[in-house]
Amino acid sequence: MSRKTILHMLTPLRQMSPFDVNMALDAGYDHVVPYTDVALADIAGLVQDAVFSRPPDAGVATGIFIAGRDTILALDMIDAAKQAMVPPFEVSVFADPAGSFTTAAAMVARVEKTLGKLHNRELAGTKVSIFGATGVVGYCTAVISAKEGADVTLVGHDGISRVEAIAEAIKARFGVTVTAADGSTEDRKTELLRQAEVVLAAAKAGVQVISAEQLRQAANLLVAADVNAVPPAGIEGLAVHAKADTLGQTAAVGIGPLSIGNVKYKTQSGLFKQMIGAEKPVIYDFQDAFTLARSIEK
Repeated sequence: MSRKTILHMLTPLRQMSPFDVNMALDAGYDHVVPYTDVALADIAGLVQDAVFSRPPDAGVATGIFIAGRDTILALDMIDAAKQAMVPPFEVSVFADPAGSFTTAAAMVARVEKTLGKLHNRELAGTKVSIFGATGVVGYCTAVISAKEGADVTLVGHDGISRVEAIAEAIKARFGVTVTAADGSTEDRKTELLRQAEVVLAAAKAGVQVISAEQLRQAANLLVAADVNAVPPAGIEGLAVHAKADTLGQTAAVGIGPLSIGNVKYKTQSGLFKQMIGAEKPVIYDFQDAFTLARSIEK
């Protein structure tokens, strides 16, 4: 008789996102159990309770999902979960705080496909500017793009200090270099846009960060993508359904949040399904999400 698949969903927040619960159940998990207010120090105990309560061959039927809103904390929780396992007592782990890992993966995969299809270009060597770079999606898109060889600039809306700290943290953790830039004034943003070939907007919902006039001055821009589905758009004139559609009065094309969201949904669901169907326990972070999103976009 086959064992029930069980997913333990951990979040440092007061509540587990219903979005993630629904996704996991729709992907095929038999039982989903949320745990809230989980601290990094709690991970080892929870994981060991999960691994030792079932025989080793049931490890593949047991999953840990890490939520929250903090990229670094989620990655640290993955590391803590790995360290807590005692082979052959192991379980699968997947982190996607605030859906940011799969959203970032979907955004970069959509942009990569568009660059290749319309310009015969790869991410490698492409100048990518990220607005909303201090958030969880911005962080992940920066790492993914930089690891693919892009020339990445993190634009700080409130000055350069926070994005400089993020750039240093990315270098220390992933061994890739990204540039920090001050985008705290409209003039500075405009100058950064003049240099960009790809713009990724990952700012807060309902916040416009780039105007149509600024876009018109972005003479080198090839592709702009935005994850904000709440009006006003993060990039003025970019429709929520845009699928590499002409962007305003520019030569660039735009990719809207619902287009990205479609790939994000398939990626998150797909990783849950891969966990359920795996022959041995797996560990997934945003780089694994990008691998799947990229295959979806082929």
